[in-house]
Amino acid sequence: MSLRSPPPILSVRPSRALVDEPFEVLVENLPPGGPVTVRSLHRSEDGDDWEAYGHYVSDHSGKVSVSEDLSFGGTFSGKQPMALLWSMRPVPGSRSGLRLRKLKVTTPMLVNISVYRGHNDFRDQTPLASAITERWYMAPGVHRVDIREEEVQGTLFIPPGPGPFPGVVDIWGGWGGLLEYRSALLASRGFASLTVEYLKPGELQTDLEFSSFEAAFNILKDHPKVLSDRVGVLGSSAGSIVTLYLAAESTAVQPRCVVCISNANCYPHESGLSGIQHLLAKKFDKIRLDENNHEIWRGIGLALLDDAPYKVDMGKIRSPVLLVNGLDDQNWPVLETADRMAQVVGAAGKAHLLYRLDYPNTGHQIEPPFSPHFRATNLAIDGTKDKAILLWGGETKAHSEAQEDSWKKILSFLRQHLYCSPKAKI
Repeated sequence: MSLRSPPPILSVRPSRALVDEPFEVLVENLPPGGPVTVRSLHRSEDGDDWEAYGHYVSDHSGKVSVSEDLSFGGTFSGKQPMALLWSMRPVPGSRSGLRLRKLKVTTPMLVNISVYRGHNDFRDQTPLASAITERWYMAPGVHRVDIREEEVQGTLFIPPGPGPFPGVVDIWGGWGGLLEYRSALLASRGFASLTVEYLKPGELQTDLEFSSFEAAFNILKDHPKVLSDRVGVLGSSAGSIVTLYLAAESTAVQPRCVVCISNANCYPHESGLSGIQHLLAKKFDKIRLDENNHEIWRGIGLALLDDAPYKVDMGKIRSPVLLVNGLDDQNWPVLETADRMAQVVGAAGKAHLLYRLDYPNTGHQIEPPFSPHFRATNLAIDGTKDKAILLWGGETKAHSEAQEDSWKKILSFLRQHLYCSPKAKI
């Protein structure tokens, strides 16, 4: 009587984790030396399917470890433990220009990981084994609070425990809408975080002024579970305009430290935030198209770079500033802007307040670790074409490595300046 081989088993450890935590994927009980494909599949809250996959060969004992073994092709190759997440892309036949973002942070991102026989036509097969992993932005015990005041619309996330905690005001860029996932993750790492909505999706025009963000800062600062003298600001893309203003020119608030991701230091002094759309519209002739008809906005920033009235005066900074730059940013000239900033800060005798992280082959959209890389996505903006696909830049592997490295260093910078721990290396 012959004994049947046990069926393949696929395990993900841990099966439930925060999105910035690595996992291990192990497949056992495979035929030795057999070709298999390991695939991740996620359905977004918008109803789109995203996938990543690698082609492997089982070892002499019939095992495949995604953390230890080489992928011989797929959406990634080589030894890439977390590529089943960061190399995700829309499945064939999907709409163009998609971007994957978590909209409801009180639920997990569910990822189905499966193993298939062979390296070809795996989508038409029944998987040999599967497992579902939960990826969370919001840790157990984090408290979510809606903020709806006259000047401030947003969401506050408070870490578990008695507190009080350091605080971070989280300001996103021109994409618009209320984005909560980064703030939820910051709270999961020990910072009370207030994310602010100031643009409707796809909208640049706004009647908000800097006073609205100063009000948001004070709401966070005055919360009973927040250390009032240890509040920083994190801004990305257009949000970094606000971040730099609060660090250098605000007379109402003074952040303990600030972080600028893909910084865009430009605004018309005479009209503040409400004039940004008009300022950009004057330079829309600088928009260029690549070979795929994706819009490149980098020329707009280059055209504004020498216009002093359109920038925050970095010589006035009073707080440590961390700049996180992707050197293949096709949306804004972040390297040239950062170099100009460094000159101004140095001339003012404040070079010790400016820190920089410059990442080669990295684009504009620098997200938390293991987020998929988006080289180009849709963006509908009032005052421009009804719909455009913007080129953000970056190469997937390098961009993903930059996301992982920069997040660790952003947390280190915030801990250094908000928790007053021993000096951290940036």
